[in-house]
Amino acid sequence: MDDGRTVFTVGSVAVDGDRIVDVGPAHEVEARWRPRRTVDCRGRAVVPGFTDAHTHLFQSLARGIGDGEPIWPWLNHFMWPYAIHLDAEDAGIAVRLGAVEAARAGITTVVDHHYAPSDPETVLAVADAIEEVGLRGAVARGMLGDRTGIAEARGLPDALYRYGTAEELDLTRQCMAARGPDARVRVWPGPLNLSYADRDLVRGAIALAAEYGTRWHTHCSEGAKDPRSHLDAHGERPVTWLAREGLLDGSATLAHAVWLDEEETAAVGAAGAGVAHNPCSNAYLASGTMPWRALREAGAVVALGTDGPAAGGRQDMFEVMKQTLFAQRLATLDPAGVRCEDVLEAATRDGARYAGVPDAGVVRTGAPADLAVVDLTGVAVQPVHRAVSALVYSARAGDVVMTLAGGRVVYEDGHCPGIDEEALSAHARERAHRLVERAGFGTLTTPWRPTARRLERTP
Repeated sequence: MDDGRTVFTVGSVAVDGDRIVDVGPAHEVEARWRPRRTVDCRGRAVVPGFTDAHTHLFQSLARGIGDGEPIWPWLNHFMWPYAIHLDAEDAGIAVRLGAVEAARAGITTVVDHHYAPSDPETVLAVADAIEEVGLRGAVARGMLGDRTGIAEARGLPDALYRYGTAEELDLTRQCMAARGPDARVRVWPGPLNLSYADRDLVRGAIALAAEYGTRWHTHCSEGAKDPRSHLDAHGERPVTWLAREGLLDGSATLAHAVWLDEEETAAVGAAGAGVAHNPCSNAYLASGTMPWRALREAGAVVALGTDGPAAGGRQDMFEVMKQTLFAQRLATLDPAGVRCEDVLEAATRDGARYAGVPDAGVVRTGAPADLAVVDLTGVAVQPVHRAVSALVYSARAGDVVMTLAGGRVVYEDGHCPGIDEEALSAHARERAHRLVERAGFGTLTTPWRPTARRLERTP
């Protein structure tokens, strides 16, 4: 995974400090170095660490109980109540649990769209928790600002609106200032949704990103009704508005972008903006399939995301890569339109570009030592004719045996160093049980649902 896409069948990687210092055929690299530690990777693939381009780590306590609704009812009946009832301690535990899951899956960079709770103390604690596990990336502070007519029509609960537009921007500025340019995990502005966020909030968020030299992040046209409601309210589609106002450039990172028209697709590509494709959550919520090929051909930086464990069950980039292939092939009826090489690049090289870490996502001399070591000796992977194919079609997160982020071992042989995972899991179960009771989600935990039915809460 260097610039020439070289695959060394028998290769070695040398790491010193936080950087890769040598890559090549094993006999050549090993002749040049006298390492303090050697890791035997025979039968294993050494690949760049993955970037999860869109996740919600705070949703880890909601894993597995909210299925059966499309995106708008799912938010109103499940996710908004969950977010409202989540307290700071819940969020801290959920984020730590999600970050550990990511490290175990070979993910080294995350873009975490965090909006519950969104007070500065909690947002900064979330960044600290991700950093404590050893990952890099960004916490995009979710903002709603002043209530809009679209939000009113969509039935967003009043309890979500804790801050007006000016206060949201001020709080985000405080967080961005606290996590400066040298921070391993920075804070980005993260308007919650382009279709129903206050337009002045979006303008202010983009200005903040420019001022602090970061990206900005938002949900964009995940459901078919998103652009339609924006069109009804403003007479134009959301990305068309961004482009017309001169607000769309390479600092934009748009999650989903499923329902773009041709004009919007061209605008995103011309701007070199980033798009996070989340095929597992799009399938979970029956949202649709992103125009993968059109966006890439237009010039967009297309990365891959899990969208967190509440909308799909796992933070597994192997699953995301495979689902990308399958969903696109089903949508286009073209089995050659997307290749396993394409999705591996999206999960690594393009993910790093999207996240603003342009020298990462590769295995080459001088790059950050963000690496995942994947065991390819299991029965389900045999025989390995092509490592790239085996990684995308056959491997899964549980096959990762080691993850390095910036040269630091953040996961190895079943353990994240410095993290008591047994205690963390027990704490997460306890907090999740209390949250289920508090939010009235008891009916959602029924062991067997005899018929499909809408999400219902206990008053």
